[in-house]
Amino acid sequence: MNIPRHIAFISTLLLSGTGFAADVPPIQDTPLSGGEGSVRQFDHNAYSMPQGNLSMTRRLDFSVGNSFFRNPWIEAPSSTAARDGLGPMFNTNSCQGCHLKDGRGNPPAEGETPVSLFLRLSVPTDPVRDAELIRKVGLKPAPVYGGQLQTAAISGQKPEADLEITWEPITQTLADGSTVTLQRPVYHITNPNYGPLPDDLLTSPRVAPPMIGLGLLAAVPEARLMAYADPEDADGDGISGRPNRVWDVEKEDTVMGRFGWKAGQPTLVQQAMGAFAGDMGLTSTLMPATDCSAEQQCDRFANGGEPEVSDKIARFIGFYSASLAVPERRDMDRPAVQQGARIFNDIGCAACHTPKHTTGTVADRPDLSQQTIWPYTDLLLHDMGPALADHRGEFLASGTEWRTQPLWGIGLAQTVNPLAGFLHDGRARTLQEAVLWHGGEARAATDHFRSLDADRRDALLQFLHSL
Repeated sequence: MNIPRHIAFISTLLLSGTGFAADVPPIQDTPLSGGEGSVRQFDHNAYSMPQGNLSMTRRLDFSVGNSFFRNPWIEAPSSTAARDGLGPMFNTNSCQGCHLKDGRGNPPAEGETPVSLFLRLSVPTDPVRDAELIRKVGLKPAPVYGGQLQTAAISGQKPEADLEITWEPITQTLADGSTVTLQRPVYHITNPNYGPLPDDLLTSPRVAPPMIGLGLLAAVPEARLMAYADPEDADGDGISGRPNRVWDVEKEDTVMGRFGWKAGQPTLVQQAMGAFAGDMGLTSTLMPATDCSAEQQCDRFANGGEPEVSDKIARFIGFYSASLAVPERRDMDRPAVQQGARIFNDIGCAACHTPKHTTGTVADRPDLSQQTIWPYTDLLLHDMGPALADHRGEFLASGTEWRTQPLWGIGLAQTVNPLAGFLHDGRARTLQEAVLWHGGEARAATDHFRSLDADRRDALLQFLHSL
């Protein structure tokens, strides 16, 4: 008999944090969340350190990659030939412009132009007529406006449009009578400069995710992740995670996606070059075209070379992206944190936020190989319900599915960027708000959270802040 992962607990013990199941997820017993490369850095630079077990020679490569990640790109032609070619339309002029201090982005304050939040665009697809496009691109970009709304431009070119956000308050009452006010974002595309937007336009807001531990996540064997997949919910626990299958440009093949909010990218280099093309208007060997359409006449402007991001720079950026260390956990011995860890498992959070993995062997990267890590993710797609839906597919991901976000380092997110928001669009200002937005496959866990008394809710949140 299969016992569902998140309901195999004696009900009277469940909410006390002392429940027991036949298949209890592990409780982290070491502060080394990122394995031997974890670092003791807990200030605003907590996400910006190289793997602690990285050799001195490779630390030089890390520093070079950091310079290209951090420094702004500029309009061509320029004497700064290695970093010119920005635009003509873009969202930001540097990787750090979105990944603030290598961490999370945030929605703009009222009246501000979004920088670390952008809007993905597409239109509905026909599964037969658009089959090849879906296989290789994952969706159908919007006519004229492409796959991403670009709200900035170089001199002489107009941005695509302005993006404005308004907020609708939603008050939820918990079982003990306390209330929490959530905020739902409403997105408005105004002042389009290249003709009317399609009537059937699909949009998806995205804030930049943190960069820590990405090389370790890339090193988790696919078989390990597939062991958690249960697309038909065969065990009846209400959790039906499944992998996204996406196009690998370099391999010219469909592979498992791991990166991005819907696991739409297979490798860190492809994700980075996609960001260079979409966010900054910069070409690379992997992504030789930007998001600029023929109607926008971007080819009348000077470029920064062909490609603008050289293969050498792409390698340095890829190495940097794979080498940012995970900060160690804090406060693990506090009784409330230990209780919160048990509650996290008992109410079902660990059914998707899988606590522990072991990486495989990575050629030339002993710092990433055979590491025991605690990322709290299965890297699979899960239906998160209508409240978080963007109603926009991406490869196999539906409009309600999102990849499980890793939780390691999350307690330092607002130390790194005080304005950082949680969830794919940054709508949650606190971790409690983020939990309460969870629906779909996470509905049972969220309902359990609502039913906890204040002390046990606080214990769970203290646990999350310790990660």
